[in-house]
Parts: sequence; C-alpha cells; structure tokens
Amino acid sequence: MGKIKRGGLRSAVKIVGVKANNRKRVFEVLTAEGEYSFPYAKLAAQPTRADRVREVYADPEAGGEAFTYRLESGVEDTVHLDVVLEYNQDPALLNDLLLYRLTVQAREAVEESGLSKREMIRRLGTSASQFYRLLDPTYYGKSVGQMLALLRVLGKEIDLVVRPEPDQPRGRRRSGVSV
Repeated sequence: MGKIKRGGLRSAVKIVGVKANNRKRVFEVLTAEGEYSFPYAKLAAQPTRADRVREVYADPEAGGEAFTYRLESGVEDTVHLDVVLEYNQDPALLNDLLLYRLTVQAREAVEESGLSKREMIRRLGTSASQFYRLLDPTYYGKSVGQMLALLRVLGKEIDLVVRPEPDQPRGRRRSGVSV
C-alpha cells in the first residue's frame, strides 16, 4: 500500500505511468516503488487483436491510484492499483491485508468477550492508547505479533494456513495465506 507515515497510517501508492504492451498482452504499471505487470486476461473488458487498447492513463479522478484504458471499440474500464499489487503478490499489500483481517477478527472478539477493556489492556501489558490503535483497521504501525497476542488474550486460537493457489500452473505456484 505504501510507506508508513508518522502515526502508522500509510500513504497511498500512486501510479507514475502506465503503458499497454500488446505483444506481452499486459499493462506495465510504474509506481515509485517499482514496476508491475497486469495481464489483459484479468480485465473485465479484455483487448483482442480486433479491439486493441487505444488509450491508457493514470486516472486523475482516482487520485492516481488507478488507471483507465479505452479500447478501439470505445469500451472503457478502470483498474485500481490494489488489484495490480494483489495480483503481483506485493509483500506490503499482503501484510496490510493480513493485518486488516486480524484487526476485524479482534474487533469482533472484543465485542463477544466477557472481559472488560481494562482487563484486556492489563493482560496485554500495554497502554489504553496502544490497545485502541490495535483495534483501528486504518492503523498499520502494529505488527502481526501484536495482533496475535491480542487474539490470544481474547481466547482465540489462531491457525495460519499456507497453501498453493489452485489456479497456478505446476512449478509456478505462489503461496496463499489465509486467516
């Protein structure tokens, strides 16, 4: 998603440039963090030999966090950068998604718990402000370890499953992580 700003909130990654590579059948998306490819096969409106990409640009209406492409037929679609980063298994995005999922689980567990928040804070050995930051889904200054400790205090068992994605060809699999 981006670099950590003061306070643990992330700044958005912006698209610096994007171009269509018809030979490889991908969009090449350039950000300050690197270059990512995104295949035409993952698009809602897929270009063909008869209906090629006429125009592609970083979309200013999306704050530079998405790109829009237009086919020769006039069909237009927009792709958000998060989709591109997720496809490319960007480690920062995967970490953010994991933290978000753990935070959602922790918030639900806090509501279901019979413990007072004061007791949760005492068992964690932390401050009230840090406890509330752990429950903030927009705060990314926390660690997976802190979230796992909070879930254990709340009486939750955590199973981390790492498995190959089913749609990847043999030998080119990426590991998927679910919580």
